[in-house]
Amino acid sequence: MAPTNTQSEHTSIENIPTPPRPYTLSYFAVLIFLVAPIWSTTPAASLFIAHTLFIKHGGFWALGTTQRTTFCLALCEAIFSAYYYHLERKVSAAGTFGPGNVAELQTIFTRLLKTGMANLPEEGYDEETLDTERPGSPAESITLLGNDDPRAVDFRHSIRAWFRNAPWSSLRRQGVTRWLYWTIFNDYMPSSPQQISSSHQAILDHTYDQLQKRTGYVIPEGEGSAPLLLTLDKMVVCFRPLWWYTALAVINRYLEYRLEKHYQTRRISHEGLDFLIRIPTQWNAQKGPTPILFIHGLGLGLLQYYTVFIELFGSFTDRPILIPLQPHISQDIFHPRYLTPLPRREAVKRYTSLITKLGWTSDIALGMGEDDSSFSVSGRGVTVVSHSNGSYLHAWILKENPFMVSRSCFVDPVTFCGWEGELCYNFLYRPSRTGIELIMRYFVGTELGVANVLRRHFDWTSNSLFYEEIPHARDPQKALYVLGGQDDIVNSPRVKKYLTSHGIKKGIYYNPTARHGQALIGGGEGFPIILQWLRDEDSLTT
Repeated sequence: MAPTNTQSEHTSIENIPTPPRPYTLSYFAVLIFLVAPIWSTTPAASLFIAHTLFIKHGGFWALGTTQRTTFCLALCEAIFSAYYYHLERKVSAAGTFGPGNVAELQTIFTRLLKTGMANLPEEGYDEETLDTERPGSPAESITLLGNDDPRAVDFRHSIRAWFRNAPWSSLRRQGVTRWLYWTIFNDYMPSSPQQISSSHQAILDHTYDQLQKRTGYVIPEGEGSAPLLLTLDKMVVCFRPLWWYTALAVINRYLEYRLEKHYQTRRISHEGLDFLIRIPTQWNAQKGPTPILFIHGLGLGLLQYYTVFIELFGSFTDRPILIPLQPHISQDIFHPRYLTPLPRREAVKRYTSLITKLGWTSDIALGMGEDDSSFSVSGRGVTVVSHSNGSYLHAWILKENPFMVSRSCFVDPVTFCGWEGELCYNFLYRPSRTGIELIMRYFVGTELGVANVLRRHFDWTSNSLFYEEIPHARDPQKALYVLGGQDDIVNSPRVKKYLTSHGIKKGIYYNPTARHGQALIGGGEGFPIILQWLRDEDSLTT
């Protein structure tokens, strides 16, 4: 039975056009005083080289010592710009990874369609599942919803972000099918139906039918609004100069030296991955508090998280702390793995082998064979704290080896409700209108390494974490979720609604005025909550 469109197309929330947003003064301040000076380095260097070689009488040999030094620096910038362009061309090809496991993807897509089908109240789950460990949506079936069913309206409103927030009434079958084909097969849909294999067509037709039931809406024929095809769309990269990357590398190496000097950290490498680690000599693997694995997000690496790290190392001298150094999201262009991020299973395999080798969890429990007698084994796992993009790796670990994680703290998580599309649109497609949006767009979102990760290696099925995949999700001592109501990237109110509707109450810290990353700023309200939650483990181990 097909859905019928009985509701007025122009009265529902999903058909309200997104109002145009004006530029703010902060946008122009960031553009003039931050972006322009950095971006203009290469054009200025090129003009100086051209003036010296073709206009100035005597050319290079007529320059003084200072001018010759400037010329050499300008020449380095010009050569680097050509190299940067080469790297951009190298990674810009669409669809650099395959469709993955189609069966797994179908399961995940069906799971997201079930999200919200249980009609759970925002502040708790339904009475029928009150005593179950995993209440709500996973047990529901996808049934035909009425056009004006609140569940259908809400779903249509959330999905339209994949179409640049166009009114739902502007969507047509061809555009929606192209979007579905991309989500399933990570490829452009062939222009002719004859070019689609029978097996692919069967999967596509079934998924489309399920989607129409979930939306309670008959999608008209035609092309309609164009969908976002994240891994296929043109990769937008804004150039930055050699001096930027050099300065950032020098600063981060210096900060690494300071951590080593003042907090006894050391850098280790494991199967091609680099980490900062500190293991107190008095820590006992069987009786001591569980180690902390802190997974940072996109940005500037140590420079961006340095105050967080010194607070962690200074506050928790009684337990090991492990920090992955992720060059592909830290603008570390000089690192050999800068443009080669690991896929989900390979990454988790390497992390698991390191955690096991360190003796922080049992390899017998992980099904990896006999324990190495040279390492003590606690078998109790690690406490994982992730921020923003780091919640993707956090999600990967929980999906593959949930028993390795004893406690989880998600700060500004992007792994929840990512299937709705607003996160993708806000960070990578939405035109910048404020200073903070321009900072996120230029200094993070359009940086080559970050763009490569998000636009050419993004695997939405791996990156989407559902409630039932979180161990002890409703135990506030073992799971903490930190959200900011004014987050410019994450729709935190919707994430909060998703979590609370599944019975997560006490473990959520929600600051309605906090922005993305503000919870990790020293002196803010969120950071002491995180530190106290980490300290509270002492009551679990005594």
